[in-house]
Amino acid sequence: MNDRAKVLVREKIADGGIEMLKEKFDVDVDLEGDLSEKIGAYDAIIIRSATKLTADLIEKGTRLRVIGRAGVGVDNVDVAAATRKGIIVANAPDANTVSTAEHTIALLMALVRNIPQAYAAMKQGEWERSKWKGVELAGKTLGIIGLGKIGQQVARKAAGLGMRVIAFDPVVAKERFRELGVERMETIDDLYAEAEFITLHAPRTADTTGMLNKEAFAKMRDGVRIINAARGALIVDDDLIEAVKSGKVAGAALDVYAKEPYTGPLTEYPAIVVTPHLAASTGEAQDRAGTDVAAQVAAALEGELVTNAVNIPAMREEDLAILGPFLPLAVKLGRLAMALAGGRAEKIEVSYFGNMAAYDTRLLTLAVLNGAFEQSEDQPVNWVNARVIAEDRGIQVSEESKPKSRDFTNLVRVRVFGDGSETAVSGTTIGTEHRLWLVAALGYELEIELAPLMAFVRYEDVPGQIGRLGAAFGEAGVNIANMAVSRTRQGGTALMAVSTDTPAQPGLIEGIEKAGFPDARFIDLG
Repeated sequence: MNDRAKVLVREKIADGGIEMLKEKFDVDVDLEGDLSEKIGAYDAIIIRSATKLTADLIEKGTRLRVIGRAGVGVDNVDVAAATRKGIIVANAPDANTVSTAEHTIALLMALVRNIPQAYAAMKQGEWERSKWKGVELAGKTLGIIGLGKIGQQVARKAAGLGMRVIAFDPVVAKERFRELGVERMETIDDLYAEAEFITLHAPRTADTTGMLNKEAFAKMRDGVRIINAARGALIVDDDLIEAVKSGKVAGAALDVYAKEPYTGPLTEYPAIVVTPHLAASTGEAQDRAGTDVAAQVAAALEGELVTNAVNIPAMREEDLAILGPFLPLAVKLGRLAMALAGGRAEKIEVSYFGNMAAYDTRLLTLAVLNGAFEQSEDQPVNWVNARVIAEDRGIQVSEESKPKSRDFTNLVRVRVFGDGSETAVSGTTIGTEHRLWLVAALGYELEIELAPLMAFVRYEDVPGQIGRLGAAFGEAGVNIANMAVSRTRQGGTALMAVSTDTPAQPGLIEGIEKAGFPDARFIDLG
C-alpha cells in the first residue's frame, strides 16, 4: 500500500516548490475542476488568492492536515473552520517582503515626482515640465505605521534616500527601533503630527480597519502624502477622496483596495497614483512564495514545527532556540498530568520558572494542551485545535512565568484542577541532548527520565514495600528500566515511579493489587 501523503496544488506555484514536495509526497497539480469533489482525497492543499476555502469545503476535506497559502494574506481561507478541525493554515509571509518594500518606495517616488501623470501626458504628445514639478525626499519625514518585516525594509531604504524615519508600532521592542535608526512614536497621533509622508504596513484587524478616516486625516499635517501597499481596508476611500479634494492630503499612492479588482472613484483623481496590487508581483517573490509554502506544508505533514502557521502562535527565532527543546517535555507533562488526574479537568495551569520565563511561552502552553487532550476519543487533537477543545469543554487555561526556580535553571509545572482536587507534575531537560526529566509528581519530589511506559505507585512507607513491588513486576515478566522513590516523611506515604520495557498486562495490575498496593497507575507516554 502507498502510505505517502497526498498534496493537491490548486494554483500555480514555482516549479522548485513542486519538485520539493514530489521528493516526499504524491503531488497532483490540478488547477481546474470541482474542488468539492476532490478535496477529500488529499492530506494537504496549496492555494494562492483565487481559491476560496470556505467552511463547507474544509468540512469535505476529511483528510486535510494542512492548508498552504502561497502568499501573505489568508482572507480566502476560513481559518476558524480549519482550526476547529485541527488543520494547520500556513502562509509565506516573508516571500514578498523585499518586493513589497521596493514597490512602496516606487510608489513614493512616483507620487512625489508625478511620474505616471507625466508619462501619460507625453504619450498624448504634451510637454508640460512646469505642470509636473515634484518634491525632494531628502530631509523629509516618513512616518511608518507598522514596523514589521516589510516596514523595517522600507525604513532602511528610506534612510538611504536621506529621509528622517519615524514609526509607530506598539508591539515592536524599543531596541529594534534603535537598531534601525528609526524614531519611535509613543502614539499614532504623534506620528500624524510629524510625518510629511505616511506609509501603511499594518495587518488588517478590527482595530486597524478604517484607521485612516476623516478624524485621522484631520490630525495630520497639511499637505501630507499617503502610501498604502498593505491592506485596502485600512483606509476609508470616501474620506481620502475628500481629504485630497480639500488639499489636506496632497496626494496618495495606492496598490491595494477594500474590494478587488478595483474600478471605483479613486482612479479619477490625478493626485492619486494607483497600481493593481503589484507589490508582490515579481518573479523572485512568486518563486519564494511557492518554495516557502512548500517547505511549510512538508514540515506539517512530517510532524515538524510549522514556523509560519497562522493558527498557531509564532515563535521568534531567538525564543525557539531557547524554548524548542522544551516542546517535547511540555507535551509529555500535559499527557502525564491529565492521566494522573484521571482525565478530569476544570482548569489547567502551566507555570514556567527560571530563564525560560523571560521568553514567549505561548507555544509551550499549546504543547501542554496537545498532550493533555491528544488521547481524547471524540476528535483528533493537535497543537492547532487544542485550545479550542479546552474552550469547548469549559476548561480554563492559564499560564504564569516566574524568573526564579529553586533548584533548576528552567522548570515547567503543569497543574490540573478538577472535582475539588489538584494534580501537579514538573519537569525539565538534562544535558546537551535535552533528555526529558520528571522532577515532581503528585506532591512528591523525585528524579527520573520520562519514558514511553511509566507506572506510579503510592504506598505506606514501611520496610519491605519496595521489594514486594519489585517482585510483583518480576512475577508478571515486566522489566523495570528505571526507578525513583520519594516520600513525604519517614513512616508517611511514598511514591515509586518506574519506567518499564513492556506495557502493563492485567496480570501485573492484579499482582500489584494483591500485594497491597491499590493506588497504582500505568501511563503510556509514547
